[in-house]
This record gives sequence, structure tokens and C-alpha cells, in this order.
Amino acid sequence: MSSTIGIAAVQMKVRPGEGNLERMELHLEKINRDYPWVELVLFSELCVLGNDPKWAQTIPGPITETLCLMAKKYSTWLVPGSINEQVGDRIYNTALVINPQGTVVASYRKLYPWKPLEKCASGKEFCVFEIPGRLRFGLCICYDQWFPEVSRQLTWMGAEAILCPTMTGTPDRPLELILSRANAISNQAYFINLNGLEHGGNGQSVIIGPEGEIITEAGKDEDILVAKLSRDHLCTIRENGTMGVSQVLKSFRDENVTFPLYQTDVASGIGFNSLGLIGNSK
Repeated sequence: MSSTIGIAAVQMKVRPGEGNLERMELHLEKINRDYPWVELVLFSELCVLGNDPKWAQTIPGPITETLCLMAKKYSTWLVPGSINEQVGDRIYNTALVINPQGTVVASYRKLYPWKPLEKCASGKEFCVFEIPGRLRFGLCICYDQWFPEVSRQLTWMGAEAILCPTMTGTPDRPLELILSRANAISNQAYFINLNGLEHGGNGQSVIIGPEGEIITEAGKDEDILVAKLSRDHLCTIRENGTMGVSQVLKSFRDENVTFPLYQTDVASGIGFNSLGLIGNSK
């Protein structure tokens, strides 16, 4: 069995509220027709209903049922971006993983909401899932990529490719593209950073290889990025080193360095205890 998997990342125009599901299915139909070798399809953050908490849904619920039917209809692994998930009086920004049989096999709640503007609660669990015979994938969402500990934790848990659905419309999008390459390089992993359009962001999505190379990228128009990710290729890089010289993960494993930062209260550090509250600026 091949250790290579075809993926598609859909950079799509997102409108607030209903209507995006129909457009998502049109893209799935196109991918199924034009790229029959694709086994996993990724959509951008909050692309199903937008970012307004009033559209929050229960999981499971009618929206997840529809998404599951779509995955089954096109016989694909589906990561439909994320939705605002209602749990009691809390709302989480939650991404789902649906297998080709139409079953939700994993879910992930965003660890780092973009405060102070994003009001959802923070998740507490990391998420790695495996497509048998292909690759192990880790999930993060948008602002999570700014925290290198997230990608490193996913790699420690076995992730070989990290999916990062995003909803960035701010001027720092070019910085996220740098972070995508940095996360890929430091973890010798594929990194897929998919941004939406219009209400969903300013595009510029990218698929990065495990040596930090840009495999494919999009501009600011609707696009479908497709690529084949290879476990054999990734394992060769991890074994022999990035560019044949830097065996990063082996060094991180073998040196057994203890970081005081993670042994105590983060806020007690000199570099942190003088910071104001989130949202404060001068």
C-alpha cells in the first residue's frame, strides 16, 4: 500500500450565515471529478457559517449530520474547517474530522482564541488522527500556529502533517506564511495553512513541505490547492536531516533539556510578569 496521500485545500469565499454548505459541496464535487486521487479535503476556519456566535451549533447536530453525508457521498476524508460549537453556556471554535463512511472520528477545540476579539472558550486537548496506511495528521486552528509549542506537541504525538484551517483577514497574514514554514522546518513535518476569502479571510493559502519548501500556494482568489504528501519522503528527511544536515527531532529527543518555563507558572517569568492585560495598548 502506498504511503502517499493526495490532499486538497479549498480556498473559498465565505459569507456570514447559511449558504456556505452548498458552495462547499460544489467544491467537493469538482475535486471528486477533477482530482480522483485526492483522499482528504480541508476547508478554512469557520467557513461553514462564519464567525458570529449566533450561528453556534451543537455537535452532533443538523450541521454535522449534513457534513457527514457530504463526506460519505464523495467517499472522502473531510475536515470542514471549523464551526462555533455550543456546549451549555460556552462556545468553542471546533474542527471535525470525518471519515469516508460519514463518521466523525476526531474533533479539536481551538486552544488559543484570538483575544480580545474572539470570545470563544479555549480548548484543552490536542488532536492527532491517522489515515491508515497513509499519514498521521495533527490539527490546529489559525492563531494556534503562532505558538510553536502546539506544533511541537502534535509532532511529539506522532503528527507527520499539520492541518491549520485559518480565518485571517488582517495585515499580519504574511507573517503567518513565515510561521507556516517555521513550523514545518522545526518539526520536519508538512504544514497546510488554509485561509478563507471575504468574510473568511484574505487568502494566500499555502502547503509547505517538511524542509520548509513551498509545495503550492494561492493568491487572493478562489482556488483549490492539491498536493501529494509522502510518508516515505518525510521519514527520509527525519532520518537523514533537513537538507541532509540538521537532525532536529533527534537532537530534541536526545539532549533531554529541561525548560524552566514549563515547570512553573508562565506568568511569573520576568519577560511576562510586566505585560498588561490582553487588549491593552498604548
